[in-house]
Amino acid sequence: MTAGITPRPTAAKSRLAAFGALAVAGTLLLTGCGDQTKDESGSSDNQSAAAPLADLLPKEIRDKGTIKVGSDIAYPPVEFKDKSGKTSGIDPDLAAAMGKKLGVTFEFENGTFDTLITGLRSKRYDLAMSAMTDTKDRQNGIDSDTGKKVGEGVDFVDYFNAGVSIYTPKGKTQGIESWADLCGKKIVVQRGTVSHNLAKAQAKKCPAGKKLSIEAFDNDQQAQTRLRSGGAEAGSSDFPVAAWAAKTSGGGKDFEMVGKQVEAAPYGIAVAKGNTKLRDAIKAALDAVIKNGEYTKILLKWGVSAGAVSKSTVNGGQ
Repeated sequence: MTAGITPRPTAAKSRLAAFGALAVAGTLLLTGCGDQTKDESGSSDNQSAAAPLADLLPKEIRDKGTIKVGSDIAYPPVEFKDKSGKTSGIDPDLAAAMGKKLGVTFEFENGTFDTLITGLRSKRYDLAMSAMTDTKDRQNGIDSDTGKKVGEGVDFVDYFNAGVSIYTPKGKTQGIESWADLCGKKIVVQRGTVSHNLAKAQAKKCPAGKKLSIEAFDNDQQAQTRLRSGGAEAGSSDFPVAAWAAKTSGGGKDFEMVGKQVEAAPYGIAVAKGNTKLRDAIKAALDAVIKNGEYTKILLKWGVSAGAVSKSTVNGGQ
């Protein structure tokens, strides 16, 4: 998601979040590699055959066998719980593919988007993977609203490109085609995202007598519910999320996209500053998944191939 310092761009989301699950106290085990197998002589295969990049991980993570991931699991199609309660989406699928290369299981733990970076700082999570836009402010630990330093920042491994879009109730666009057209209306957004930042910036530009009212929620699904009930004229999310809502909500009868996406920026997997060994292992695993074609298959599965990258990048956001 693309928004202020995540305490899910510009990033937004430059938000706009994760692209088998076992529910255990809110945590979902989503990826992993199998146990070592034995050859005909009864000896274990070399681990590198099954998990060729395992040696790149920090020893404590290799020994533990898991990577704990903070994520706001309410942002379809990037990460969400399906009808069976299983965590699904772009990010979980990519994590599962990377887990096979690294020989570990990625455990997704649900949290509100604006607390994920704080969770990294406190070591509650090893990574944050939640449609999080890579921005210089987040890299440097700067609160985008106040400009003040609030932490040491994070490093990002960038894996997808997305912009921010506006959507309205279907058949009720009210002439909305751009952010300027929102003056005099009400918009719903997820708190702490690029959409939220853009709305606040536009509100300052609106002329007297045409105030832009903003209602921010903990997650995007709450914002959609508000718009669906007639509580606002428009909503805004990262492009993949807005497109998914327009396609699926109410069987495609609830919302429609308006105008063009703006603020295109990379989604990044966030790693605590200084944890370079884990960061570089994640980058190597992601590049391997891109190279072997699994990355392309995952994006095609979720209908977001337009945001694909040809290779991962560290701290490519602006």
